[in-house]
Amino acid sequence: LEILDDAHKQKLLDDEMFSIMENALKIRGKTVGDIMVPRRQMVTLKADSSLETLLTAIIESEHSRFPVLGETPDHIVGILLAKKLLPLLLKDKESFNIHDHLHNANVVPETKRISELLRDFRQNRYHMGIVVDEYGNVAGLVTIEDVLEEIVGNIEDETDTEEDERFIRPLSGQDYLVKALTPIEDFNAAFGSTLSDAEFDTMGGLIMHAFGHLPRRNESTTIQGFNFRVLNADKRQIHMLRVTLPTNNTDAE
Repeated sequence: LEILDDAHKQKLLDDEMFSIMENALKIRGKTVGDIMVPRRQMVTLKADSSLETLLTAIIESEHSRFPVLGETPDHIVGILLAKKLLPLLLKDKESFNIHDHLHNANVVPETKRISELLRDFRQNRYHMGIVVDEYGNVAGLVTIEDVLEEIVGNIEDETDTEEDERFIRPLSGQDYLVKALTPIEDFNAAFGSTLSDAEFDTMGGLIMHAFGHLPRRNESTTIQGFNFRVLNADKRQIHMLRVTLPTNNTDAE
């Protein structure tokens, strides 16, 4: 690390390359428990659900892989790839059996080192692991993307909302894009609202408190007539909101 830092200071490594190499070395001290998606934030499916129920959950979450639960939350019967269900839309849905489309659930102890997990992902060609604690209970899940983001930083896909420098950006009608880092004071000034900033400084903090948990994408809540829908969030914080104004509210200036 000292050698890399010295090379960076001498302009032998640019900022991005230095960051990647530094992070690649630092993950040796991290475990799966440090980067996993906690159990309470997992999006799961139930094995006894109908095809219509499964498709609804898949569409709403926009994920590509899902742990499938058996009789209890700690009984993972397998991993379902969303793309496996697409051909079924053109076939007889009555004969659908989810067990015919499941992949094995790879179990990963939360104490496993990230560097070892990355090697397992590559050698065994799987992208998701179910994390268990010392008692064998499900503690969360981890994906290859979680590991790679520890090295190269946040990886956004085509469904992530593109941000610009503005905190508040109009869309159409009564809808606006609002960064979670928008100061509550600025939000109130823009929309003539009276949201309290006594406990929180930003809209993200206020919305998180309203949910009572870290919300997933597309979860929504209403405060003082304003509807807030989460557009972009990770396992640590909210990033972007879509705000629909009350019908009696005028557009922001």
